[in-house]
Amino acid sequence: MKEKLYIIKIGGALIDDEELLNEFLEQFSDIKEKKILVHGGGKLATILADKLGVEQKMVNGRRITDKDTLDIVAMVYAGGINKNIVAKLQQKKCKAIGFSGADANLIKAKKREHAEIDFGFVGDIEKKSVNRKLISKLIKLKLVPVFSAITHDKKGNLFNTNADTIASVIAQALSSKYDVELLYCFDKSGVLEDVENPESVIKNISEEEFSFLKEEGKLHKGILPKLENALGAVKNKVNKVFLIKETELKNHIENHHAGTEICL
Repeated sequence: MKEKLYIIKIGGALIDDEELLNEFLEQFSDIKEKKILVHGGGKLATILADKLGVEQKMVNGRRITDKDTLDIVAMVYAGGINKNIVAKLQQKKCKAIGFSGADANLIKAKKREHAEIDFGFVGDIEKKSVNRKLISKLIKLKLVPVFSAITHDKKGNLFNTNADTIASVIAQALSSKYDVELLYCFDKSGVLEDVENPESVIKNISEEEFSFLKEEGKLHKGILPKLENALGAVKNKVNKVFLIKETELKNHIENHHAGTEICL
């Protein structure tokens, strides 16, 4: 029987709220099973870019990561945010250890290729990008890996990589060894049928249902990357995948009824 492993992803809104982050990390540190945390960035990178006079370029709602922007996100994501989370977890007696994908070659990426847009230092990853054996060894040592949204190409380049994708591919890579449950934690109670009604949680979403909701325009654009990565995980044999409210982590771990479950 495989050991249980939780892979939990948190985003910018939680990171920007120190009190909420502290409450979440308290619940995370109480999880008895093996666990990995993946975090995105918050507003701090944008604030720092403004202070330094580095213009943030967007194309179709996607950030272009030029060299100056890469320097800022690497400092903020892999430096400030990652080490702040690790320090808070250590305070809570959780043996956290912080990583970017470059550390020990844990996640190797390829520069994003696009026919019309040069996204700059943005890295794309897949299941085989992940150093599964080394992450498993870290877990065996009872360490708790905390991953930032920075990867590398083993040619000396760092990349900005989507944190939802990082959580999904780590879950996929480790699913052959562990009973993996992937949790996307954000500021809603799950996927909502009506974004104005917090009670309108859709309990289960299959690939077919996702396609229908997307075509009907019923999904907020911010939820699409999470759902696409969640479905990718389910299709690659990740045992369970949920989207839950970040304050409901403990409740979900104990009762398994919070949020939206993604299924085939």
